[in-house]
Amino acid sequence: MSDTIDEGRFEICKKLIEACRTELSKRLVGQAETVDGILTAVFSGGHILLEGVPGLAKTLAIKSFAEISGLGFKRIQFTPDLLPADVSGTLIYEQGTGTFSVRKGPVFTNIVLADEINRSPAKVQSALLEAMAEKQVTIGEKTYQLPRPFMVLATQNPIEQEGTYDLPEAELDRFLLKVKVSYPTPEEEVEIVKTNGKASDVPLRQILDADKIVAVRKLADSVQCDDKIVEYIVSIVNATRPDKKAQKRQGEISKYISFGASPRAGIALLQCAKIQALFAGRSFVLPDDVKKAAVPVLRHRIVLSYEAAADSVSSDELVGKILDLMPVP
Repeated sequence: MSDTIDEGRFEICKKLIEACRTELSKRLVGQAETVDGILTAVFSGGHILLEGVPGLAKTLAIKSFAEISGLGFKRIQFTPDLLPADVSGTLIYEQGTGTFSVRKGPVFTNIVLADEINRSPAKVQSALLEAMAEKQVTIGEKTYQLPRPFMVLATQNPIEQEGTYDLPEAELDRFLLKVKVSYPTPEEEVEIVKTNGKASDVPLRQILDADKIVAVRKLADSVQCDDKIVEYIVSIVNATRPDKKAQKRQGEISKYISFGASPRAGIALLQCAKIQALFAGRSFVLPDDVKKAAVPVLRHRIVLSYEAAADSVSSDELVGKILDLMPVP
């Protein structure tokens, strides 16, 4: 009887996810990968980085999700003159009382849109590190807990270099996923153009709330993953490290990687594979779930070598080669 009840919970969760996709599709045309990436991040309790050229509805996707989530939402437009205090908050001196009061920054909410995050220098980007890693912010000598749930959804433009600052590896590693937003197909673009730029005016109904998100996260934790699949995940992550002399990735792959993924990547890959199982209404992880999650989880955690740049080899291609080489359990 309990197995039947559990399967029913997974089916309900699948329908909830489908409802989120359907609602977001009222505004977003042909952005299935972006939508699934956002849902994966929120149900895993992680953060997501969306990368794409201007005009691909990255910001619209995040704002639309915030509307259906029922959670608090704030947008931070990252610019070169932004200060860390503009993100996390600061102490304000009260002349009348001679004391300091705390002014909390926009990071004190459930969903933070860090728009064009690479337009601010490293000292501003680092203001998000503590918030993303520990769900807290230190202002002065006191530490404040952030609202639960909390997640950062960031966007960046991959083609502009003028006035931009690359995200340091330590911060990139804090993002559970990096999703590349691609151009729409001609058919999808016809639908987009028909909206006449007024897609954001389409009303959306609330599908989620904090309790539902917590419930889905607990259900994701209960998804079963066989030890053989965990070993498969670890073998994929290990294959990204050039200091390991694994037979499966000698030569071609090794020379293109300067630094590989850390154990945090393995944890992220397992989390995202479990969410992939939830998307399918399953209570167990399959190797295909790991494969689907591997590229967005690992693409930003691999530091490429000069040989990779010279041969125009991308991290996506390397992850694909690793998946082809690793024996599937």
